[in-house]
Amino acid sequence: MSPFGALREQLLDAAAAFAGEPDTLAGILSGLVDDVDRALSEQLEIFPVCHHSPASALAMVRRLREKQPKVIYLELCEDLRPLLDELRNCRLPVALQAFASDVDGFPASWEPLSVVAPITEVSAEYQAISYALNTPDVELVLVDRSTDHVFQWLPRDPAEPKQGGEDDAGLHGDAVGVEIGDLRPGFAELEEHLLHHGKVRHWSEWWDQYVEQPLTGADYESYRQVMVLIGSLFRRLRPEGDRRTDRDEDRERYMWTRMREHLAATGADPAECLYVCGAFHAASRVEQFGLASDAPFEITPRTATQWLYGLIPSSHSAIEAQFGLASGSVSIAAATWEKALQRDGVKPYQLAGQKKPGKKPRKPVAPAPPEPVTDRLSGFLGKPPVLDGLDEAELLGWSVDIVRLARRNGYQSSTADAIAVFETSILLAGLRGRGRPTPYDFQDAAVTCIEKDTVPGRRDVRRLCEILLGGDRIGQVGYHAMPPLAQDVFDRLQPLGLDLSKRTVQRALMDLKADPHLVPCSDLLWILRHLLPDDAVRPIMGARRLGERAIQESWDLTIGKHQRSIIELGYEGITVEQVLEQRLRRKVWDPKATAAVALEAVEDSILYLRSRRFTDELGARAVELLAAERSVDDAPEVLRRIRRLLAHYRATEPELPAWCEAFVTAGFAHYCTLLPTAFVDEYTGVRQVSAMLGFLFTMESLALALGCERAQLEIAVRQSHPEAPAKVALLWSAQYLLGTLPLAELRARCDELLANPLVIPAFPEYMSGFAQAMEPAPALASFVVELMSKAFGRLPDSVLLPWLPGLITTLREQAGELVPILVREAGRTFPGNLTALDQWTPPWSAKPAKKATSAAAPAPAGPVTDLLAGHPGTTDAVAALLGCEGGWQQVDAGPSGGSSSGEAGALLARHPETADAVAAVLVSV
Repeated sequence: MSPFGALREQLLDAAAAFAGEPDTLAGILSGLVDDVDRALSEQLEIFPVCHHSPASALAMVRRLREKQPKVIYLELCEDLRPLLDELRNCRLPVALQAFASDVDGFPASWEPLSVVAPITEVSAEYQAISYALNTPDVELVLVDRSTDHVFQWLPRDPAEPKQGGEDDAGLHGDAVGVEIGDLRPGFAELEEHLLHHGKVRHWSEWWDQYVEQPLTGADYESYRQVMVLIGSLFRRLRPEGDRRTDRDEDRERYMWTRMREHLAATGADPAECLYVCGAFHAASRVEQFGLASDAPFEITPRTATQWLYGLIPSSHSAIEAQFGLASGSVSIAAATWEKALQRDGVKPYQLAGQKKPGKKPRKPVAPAPPEPVTDRLSGFLGKPPVLDGLDEAELLGWSVDIVRLARRNGYQSSTADAIAVFETSILLAGLRGRGRPTPYDFQDAAVTCIEKDTVPGRRDVRRLCEILLGGDRIGQVGYHAMPPLAQDVFDRLQPLGLDLSKRTVQRALMDLKADPHLVPCSDLLWILRHLLPDDAVRPIMGARRLGERAIQESWDLTIGKHQRSIIELGYEGITVEQVLEQRLRRKVWDPKATAAVALEAVEDSILYLRSRRFTDELGARAVELLAAERSVDDAPEVLRRIRRLLAHYRATEPELPAWCEAFVTAGFAHYCTLLPTAFVDEYTGVRQVSAMLGFLFTMESLALALGCERAQLEIAVRQSHPEAPAKVALLWSAQYLLGTLPLAELRARCDELLANPLVIPAFPEYMSGFAQAMEPAPALASFVVELMSKAFGRLPDSVLLPWLPGLITTLREQAGELVPILVREAGRTFPGNLTALDQWTPPWSAKPAKKATSAAAPAPAGPVTDLLAGHPGTTDAVAALLGCEGGWQQVDAGPSGGSSSGEAGALLARHPETADAVAAVLVSV
C-alpha cells in the first residue's frame, strides 16, 4: 500500500467537489501524488532543490550530517568537475564557465559559445560540493549533460536565438546559464493568479513568502515531499509540445544513464549515495527513471569543438539578470540564510582555503539509519501557516539603518522617517496577511516614506535597501584559479606596486625616463587598453602613436573590477601578445575586412607587437584588399593611415617595406580606374572623391618612381564629367594641379559663377568642393580665401544674408576639418587691424601702374642679354604666366660698342694680367 493513499483520496474528493467534470483536475492532482510516491520510493535517494534557496541549503546541511553519503551525484555539466577544486581559491559568488571561440559542428553565427553555472553560498549545491571536497573518501560526480551537449540540444532554427539569458546579464555577458532547480509555473495565468491572491509583486517574493519561510524550519521528509510536489505541479502545468520539456527529459535520461554507469563501474552502495537535482527533475516521468530501469538511452558523442574552462567573478545582480529573478532577491536570500544559521545554530560546510573564514566543522558522527517513507504532506498541507511574531528589534534596526544610509546618499531623511518606515512596514504586512514584515514589506515602506522625489544620479531607496540587507555581493577568483594569461598579467604589472585585486580605481604613475624598468609595464598596459573595456585600463597622461613615445604616463586601473574580461582573454591564448596577434589576424582575414581595417591592424601591430614579419603579413593583406575593393567609401581613412605609415617608415627605416611600395602602386592604379565613375556616382560623396585625388597627387612622385605612368592620371581626369557643383570644383582643381587649367582661367570661371544669378544658390557647394580640394592641393588655400572674399565683397546683402547660413552649414558638414586651414590662411592674407584694412589692397586685385619718374636705364649688353634678346619666346611666356606687363628695353652697347661695358669692363681693361692668365689656363686645359 502506498503511504499516500489517503492523500490521493482526499485530493480526488476535492476535485470532484470543485469541478463539475473532474477528469482533468483529478488527473493532475492524482498525478502529483503519484510523482511524489515514485520519487520517494526510489532506491537512490533523491534530494530536490531550488537554486539559491536558503531552505534547500539548510535542508542539505542537515541531511549531509545525518546521512553522510559516500557518493554525491550532482546535476551539473559533467565536464565542469575539475573546476570545483579551484573554488577553494575564490570568494563567492563565482561562476563556472566553459568557453569556445572556434566552433566545429555548430552554426558559425553562434560564435563564441559560453556556458556559465553560478555558485553562491546560499545554495544546496555549494554545501554538497564543500562536504564532498572536505570529507575524505567521498566522491562527487557531476551527471548532467556536457557543455557541448547544451548546444547540441539547442534548436538550429535561425529565428530562435541560442542564448538562454537576458541581453544584459551583468558579469555573465551573453552566456547560456545552467541553473539547477528552476521552479516557475508553466502557465502565465497561474503565475498572475498566485501573485494577485498572494498580494505580492513578483515571483521571487511569492516564493519567499509561501515556500521558503514555511520550509526553513521543516523536517527533512516534509521538505523533500513538498519540493517534489511543487516540481510535479509546475511540470504538469507546462504546455504540451514545449521544446523545453523535450530538452529537460533528455537531460533526465542523460543523468540516470550516467548514474547507473557509475554504480556499475564502482560497485557503490545506492544506500550510501545521494542524488541532488532540481525539484522539476525529481518528479521525472521518463522511462529511464530509477536504478531498476533498463531503458536504453544513446548519448551522442561530443563535437570537435575545443572547450576551455575557467572561473569568472559573479554577483547577485548578474545572477538575477541572467535568470530573470527580481532585483535584490538573491541578496535577500543571503540575508535570510545568515539569519537562519544564527537562529537554528546550524554550521554550514565551507571549502577549506577560501578567503572568507569559515566555522570549524563538527566532528563526524555515525550516520542515521534510513527512515521509512511516511505521509508528511497531509499534515503539512492541512495545518494553517504559522505566523512568525514581530521581531521589533530587527525591524527597528532596519528602519534606523536605512534612514542613516539614505542621509549619506543625499536624502533629507530624519528620525521621523525611521518611525514612519517602522509603522508602515507593520501596516503593509498586516494588509498582506503577514504577522511579521518581510524584507519586501520593508522595501515598500522605505520607498513610500523616504523617496519623496527622484534626483538624477542618486541611488534610489530600493537599491539602498538591497545594500542594507546584504548588497550586491561580488565574487572574486583567486590568483591560483586563474588561467596562465591572467596570472602573467598580474605578474608583469607587479612592479607598479598596486593591489590589482581591488575593485576600486587605482592610479599608476610612471616616469619611464627615471625608471626604465617600468617600460614593460607601460607596453602591457597599452595592449590591455586595446583588448579590455575602455574603463578597465584608462590613460590619463601619455599617448602611444606612431613616432611618439611618452616619457611620463599616468593610468587609472580597475583591473579587479574587470577580472572576468582578463580571465576570458586566457581562453584565447597564453599571453596578451598572442591574443592581440590572433585578433588582428582574424580582423584582416574577415570576409567583411577592408583596406582601411587592414591598415589599422598594421598600425596596431607596429605600436604594440613590434614584429616586422607579422606587420609585413598584414600589409600584404592590405594590398590584396585594396585591389579587390569595388567602392571608395573608405578612401579618406585609407589616405589618412597610409600617409601616417609612410611618414613613420621614412623617419625610422632606410627604405620603405615592399608592401608599402606595392600598396602605393596598387592604390594609384586602383583610384585612377575608379575616378571617372566616382565623379558621376551620386552615392559617392565629395569627401571620398577628394581623398582619391589626395592619394593620387600626394603619392604621384612615389608612384612614378615605382613604375606607374602619369598618363593614367591624366586620362582618368579627362574622362571625368561630373554634374554636382562640389565635384565640378574638385575636377577644376585636379585640372589645375595637372597644369591643363591655368590659374587665370580658373579665376575667370569662378568670376563667371559669381556673376550668374542662377548659380548663386549653388555657390556654397562649389566652395565646399574647392575646400575639399585642399586635401590634394594645400596651396589652393589662398585661392579659396580669395574666392570667398570675392563672394562677400560682390554679393549684395539681400543675396548674401540668406546665402550665408547655407555656406556655413555646407562647409561644416563636408569640410569641417579643413576650415581651420582656411582661417589660418585668411589670417595671413588680411591685415590685423582696421586702420590697415582701409588702405589694404587684395593681392589678387590688379595693382595700379606706377608712374615713371625717370627713363628706364638701358640693359647692359653681354652674352646673357644677347641670348635673351635672340630668343624672346621663353621670356614672353614666363612674363605672361606671371602677369608682368611691359616690353623689351634697349641694349646699351657701351662706349667701345663691345660687350665689355660698364665698371666691370673698365676694371678688366686696367688690369689685363688676370684675364690673360685665366685664358692661358683654359687654353692649356
